[in-house]
Amino acid sequence: MHRRWIAPLAVACALGTRAGAQSSPTPTLSAPTKGLQFPVDYRTLPNGLKVVLSRDTTTPTTAIAVYYNIGFRIEPKDRTGFAHLFEHLMFQGSGSLGKMEFIKLVQENGGILNGSTRFDFTNYFEVVPSHVLETMLWAEADRMKGLAIDTANLSNQQGVVKNEVKVNVLNQPYGSFPWIDMPMAANTNWYNAHNFYGDLADLDAATLADADKFFRTFYAPNNAVLVVVGDFDTATTWRWIEKYFAGIPAVQQPPKPDITEPEQTEERRTTKTLPNAPKPAVAVAYHVPPRYTPEWYAFGLIDQILGQGRDSWLYQELVQKRGLTGDVSAGINWGLGSMYDYHGPMLWMVTVYHDAANPSDTLLAAMESRIDALRTRPVDRATLDRALVKLRSNLYSEAEQLNGFGRANLLASFALFDNDPARINRLESEFLKVTPELIQRTAQQYLRPTARTVVTVVAGGGPGAASGTN
Repeated sequence: MHRRWIAPLAVACALGTRAGAQSSPTPTLSAPTKGLQFPVDYRTLPNGLKVVLSRDTTTPTTAIAVYYNIGFRIEPKDRTGFAHLFEHLMFQGSGSLGKMEFIKLVQENGGILNGSTRFDFTNYFEVVPSHVLETMLWAEADRMKGLAIDTANLSNQQGVVKNEVKVNVLNQPYGSFPWIDMPMAANTNWYNAHNFYGDLADLDAATLADADKFFRTFYAPNNAVLVVVGDFDTATTWRWIEKYFAGIPAVQQPPKPDITEPEQTEERRTTKTLPNAPKPAVAVAYHVPPRYTPEWYAFGLIDQILGQGRDSWLYQELVQKRGLTGDVSAGINWGLGSMYDYHGPMLWMVTVYHDAANPSDTLLAAMESRIDALRTRPVDRATLDRALVKLRSNLYSEAEQLNGFGRANLLASFALFDNDPARINRLESEFLKVTPELIQRTAQQYLRPTARTVVTVVAGGGPGAASGTN
């Protein structure tokens, strides 16, 4: 199963060739002497807009990303799916650009673009030839100033999103498994546990007044970060940013809802029957330690040891040794990003699809045998070193993807949630502090059987077909 991105609205074509703000700065943070050393120029405009520039002249292209601190985790109650719906509305026209003209502008200038809704943010980005950077900054500022939302546009996009739910979720064999099913089963706080793709009745109930209020509240400069990565002149870019963004007024933000998740003290199980699923499946999840704690860094390496690659313990046990499945998929923030681009409570999930001849309890026992080995004794130094190499490789790949967008995504997340985009340059040194003993203690605390949630898929109408939660 490939990782899922909610509602990726993408238009792509070949990239073309290319032909000091006066805001009050926050101190620029320097990179360490080892590992990643991305330049980070970070300032906050008087209206509260966070801005990160990271220059890279490798190719004559520039990535522009705008992240708003509103995701499906904190969307209004009784309006499930509204954060996602609003992502679509952002392409329906603004003060100077008509419906879908933003997409046309990027496409005609040889660029690519996308938008997506995640747990803790909604993002929009473009990768364009560097000589059209000013144009794209103007366009992003234009829709931050105000959207041209009317009843017809809202109704049209409600239909688009409802159709997307039907096509991508309701009519797919494993449409909601496990990326929607697992958070709903493992969490108890509504904000973490509701159907974030959206209930069809809730989507129908959204009004034009709801859309206007949502935009005016959450799509404000003081609830956003702008990141520019690529080949640009720094002083000129700061002048453009102040010219187009500084005049957009800030909006008082409502208090953020409480998204804390109480500690799980007993195993939770849910079974669902999917008549159109070709084979059974089982997913297991555990809660991840709080971000940036020593245990969080240790858990990133636990993910590498247990679940990433063909040398991982779970792949070796379930696929190579026992032949219970053909593959194992695992990850933190699985299906919607990585361990770096979220803010609130998070799960580590493991997913396997298997033949009916192999009961799900057999696979669960095999998984537990390898997880228990991690709890029972410290890993050897060679295992930890291999995990570090794999993690570093994945981090570098993530940062370099899509002509600068990968770096922009990390910088935006660290700026939006932590006011610290230069954290990108300190990640490796923090992972290097992890010891075998810390990995064992983290596994003992967070990979307990009583902290486990299991979602089982019964294919067709076979034994165990009754749906419900145990």
